[in-house]
Amino acid sequence: NSLMRAQQEMAALQEDLARSQHEAGIAAERTRLAREIHDTIAQQLSSIGLHAKAATGASNAGAAQEALQRIDQLSAQALNDLRRIIAALAPAELDSQALAGALSRVLENFSSDSGVESALDIEPGLPLLDPSVQIALLRTAQSALSNVRRHAQATKVVLSLSFSDDEVRLDIVDDGIGFTPPAGRLLPNTQVGGFGLTAMNRRLIELGGGLEVESAAGDGTALCAHLPLRARKDKP
Repeated sequence: NSLMRAQQEMAALQEDLARSQHEAGIAAERTRLAREIHDTIAQQLSSIGLHAKAATGASNAGAAQEALQRIDQLSAQALNDLRRIIAALAPAELDSQALAGALSRVLENFSSDSGVESALDIEPGLPLLDPSVQIALLRTAQSALSNVRRHAQATKVVLSLSFSDDEVRLDIVDDGIGFTPPAGRLLPNTQVGGFGLTAMNRRLIELGGGLEVESAAGDGTALCAHLPLRARKDKP
């Protein structure tokens, strides 16, 4: 009868909805894992490759030994990050230290790997940030520094962390060769350079923030990642 058919149709619709929600959750988790792997394992493997080349081409045993020691450190970090990702844990950097300390360690590793001078400027009185905001800013810094190392040919990079009544800002400025970014506000699907800039832009937008890029050929690059002090809760 009609009532039974309506019940069957309703059950089918509910099943379709549940399946769609499940598939959307899987897609979101795959995106998150892709970002996490790009921002940690991929960059560490890239650094290992650079140090391996340095060790192979070293002119003396001391330089080769130093490069091998750095490879050992990076491989240990990569292994720890891989174990954490597999276990679906939050980023380890923020388990035991504040965002400022994590950024300092990231910059120290960056300068050690690249030889580029770096500086960190943090506005005093930074309020306590949601873990999702801290993670997004940390990953933005890691990805931006990876781009500087690979593409910018910079001699110096400066990270600045500041805040207002409702927003926190992370500025990454380098004195490298620059590039020509898209004009206007970056939308979620804006392709900005490689996967790194595009992924960090999407991550920030999902949390209610955004990414601004200022650059020109021969004039360095300035990135500004901004997020609300309290991340939106309606996004995965």
